[in-house]
Amino acid sequence: MKYKDYYAVLGIANDATLEQIKKAYRLLAKAHHPDMSKEPGAEERFKEAAEAYACLKNPEKRAAYDALGRMPQEQGFAPPQDWSNAYAHGQTSFSDMDFADLFASLRGKSHGYSSNSPQSDYSHTQPLTGRDLKDTVQISLIDSLMGCKMAFALRGGEQEKHIEVTIPAGVRKGQSIRLRGMGGEGRRGGIPGDMYLHVELLPHPIFKPLGDDLYFDLAVAPWEAVLGAEIEVPTLQDPVILTLPCGTRNAQKLRIKGRGLPAGSGKRGDLFGVVHLENPPDVTDEERVLYQSLAKVSNFNPRHI
Repeated sequence: MKYKDYYAVLGIANDATLEQIKKAYRLLAKAHHPDMSKEPGAEERFKEAAEAYACLKNPEKRAAYDALGRMPQEQGFAPPQDWSNAYAHGQTSFSDMDFADLFASLRGKSHGYSSNSPQSDYSHTQPLTGRDLKDTVQISLIDSLMGCKMAFALRGGEQEKHIEVTIPAGVRKGQSIRLRGMGGEGRRGGIPGDMYLHVELLPHPIFKPLGDDLYFDLAVAPWEAVLGAEIEVPTLQDPVILTLPCGTRNAQKLRIKGRGLPAGSGKRGDLFGVVHLENPPDVTDEERVLYQSLAKVSNFNPRHI
């Protein structure tokens, strides 16, 4: 069998504390988990870290491992005879074993089971739950508010399974939708894992989300801003009437309460219209005369500081 330096795998000293072992494993697991990293070899490094952690976190397994002594990584070796007799349950050939199998056999010894006890092989027969999987689902703003049903393709190896996913009303950006039993297949009769769909929001041609609130550009004519007006504005559902106060300023934010995105507990964020004063691109002769009259009588200077 090949020797594996578990301390080197986790990047820790051979006298590391249990807390240091846990911290090193968490960092490696996060960096190399197949759902988090697509780099070549990431899954293999993740498995090596898990194997090393499973050994070193257990005081009895760690002590047995340390008793082997240190040697170059991946060097072929045979454990000493007395170690084999103590821990391998009578198995004399280690050529086909890996360290995961070798230390799994310690479980029976550490609990006082004999080599003939069926419980010594429990780790090789117990059901294993399938791995949880993650993916991303993109939904529209109105689907976030109202809910919907979406066709979704789940890939498992070379097979593809098509299912209909219910997007519940009120789901928000950043949340995950759990699909029970849609993850990796279980082993040895174990139940399948789950699939988690991470929710992202598609861009909208009018509204821009910011947290639970929505923003949109509200075009306003100069006379509407000065005199005030009631104007129809869009929402994710039906249009509403918004009252512009007299003297509305450019870039002013006008709030329409409770017309934003779901905010949890049945509540919603707000909708904000950001005022943009728009001048008419062309004016008639009559309009020009009126503008000239206004320029003569008005004392307003927009550049006055």
